[in-house]
Amino acid sequence: MNKEGLKSLTYGVYIINTVNSGCVVNTLTQVTSDKVIVAINKENYTNQMLKKHKKFNATVLTQNTKSEVIQTFGFTSSKDNDKYSKFNTETDSNNIPYINENMAALLECEVINEIDLDTHTVFMAKVTNTKKLSSEEVMTYDYYHKVKNGVTPPKAPTYEKPKKGFRCTICGYVYEGETLPENFVCPICGATASVFEKID
Repeated sequence: MNKEGLKSLTYGVYIINTVNSGCVVNTLTQVTSDKVIVAINKENYTNQMLKKHKKFNATVLTQNTKSEVIQTFGFTSSKDNDKYSKFNTETDSNNIPYINENMAALLECEVINEIDLDTHTVFMAKVTNTKKLSSEEVMTYDYYHKVKNGVTPPKAPTYEKPKKGFRCTICGYVYEGETLPENFVCPICGATASVFEKID
């Protein structure tokens, strides 16, 4: 199937926070006046925590969001790391943490339905509260790629396996090309070329 047309769809960038877990997504969408849906990879620890606790909040990233936030919440697992420890945070009315810097808004949500989509779960949720956090410009997925030089994590719904290149075994970043420079440093996690694996 030709997927070129899908690249014209627009996306935002968000962090989904639940109990003991959080991850970056680009698939949060408002579907009615008080309902949203979000797709999260089944291998993601946040998926497991969301199925268990049924409540989450979503923060809307701004163009000023630090790359370290995206690296932490998009390329590491909450199962192995306390992602919130190095950032300024607050908690919502359900005692779920969220980063309060360079975020445009907060949405508090309660899961009301789940849809199995093979590799992902779509969570439908009722928005129970919202809060404007700043007037900064929101970050679109296009901005993330073109201005921040961001990459798509392997567990993201929009991820496409590159034809040839080298993958960082630490964070999943993919360098596309026939050869990897010996002095190459991963732009996401700072790992050296020695930890990259060849993909075909």
